[in-house]
Amino acid sequence: MSLTSLLSRSPVFALPTQCALCRGWGRERLCGACTDRFVRHVPRCLRCALQVPEGARVCGSCTKQPPPFDTALAALDYGHPWDRLIASFKFHAALDLVAPLAHTLVHAWRLSGRQQPELLVPVPLAASRLRERGYNQAWQIARRLARVLGCAADDRLLHRVRDTPHQLAFPPERRAANVQAAFMAEPARLAALRGRRITLVDDVMTTGATAAEITRVLQHAGAAAVDVWVLARTPAPTD
Repeated sequence: MSLTSLLSRSPVFALPTQCALCRGWGRERLCGACTDRFVRHVPRCLRCALQVPEGARVCGSCTKQPPPFDTALAALDYGHPWDRLIASFKFHAALDLVAPLAHTLVHAWRLSGRQQPELLVPVPLAASRLRERGYNQAWQIARRLARVLGCAADDRLLHRVRDTPHQLAFPPERRAANVQAAFMAEPARLAALRGRRITLVDDVMTTGATAAEITRVLQHAGAAAVDVWVLARTPAPTD
């Protein structure tokens, strides 16, 4: 099934609306022309989701020093035009973008041939940030994915116990320290994690520091494996 067909099947697109990218009127929040133009399926590292040359399965960095999570999946590169759409969704309550953004991730998963997720767990927000924003963008994505894929999703298994500055405030080499000890598994729900394959869901992955820290928390709680799914992956810097 094509991504355009997948998007058009969602009931949220039953009434005329404007495409979030080209502003043309139609029945899809992300029209077929923009989907064909901007959603590109490119080879990505199985471990960190960075783009790799055709035929490569793992990037050089992950070959030398693999991340603690088992696999990573990204639908898009974090750049034009997706950076603007994701920022609107994340910071400006553009919740009408949840469905088309989540469906790009569903499409990437189907093209990847990977196994069905068992349990989707969103990256949690600090309580203060959740009150300020009114919603957790990662949970909005996970809920939508669970509905489309027919799998479980739970936002009560992880907590953010330390409110840290936004990762963008730090250079890449300091981001791991910023999120250290910032998360914990819910003590009363450890049985729901033990022996399970967890799919951690977030909007954007840059260095992978947040995903790595949460992976260690989940592994300590008894998770059998951790996969990371994100809407967008920040491209590797070029010389």
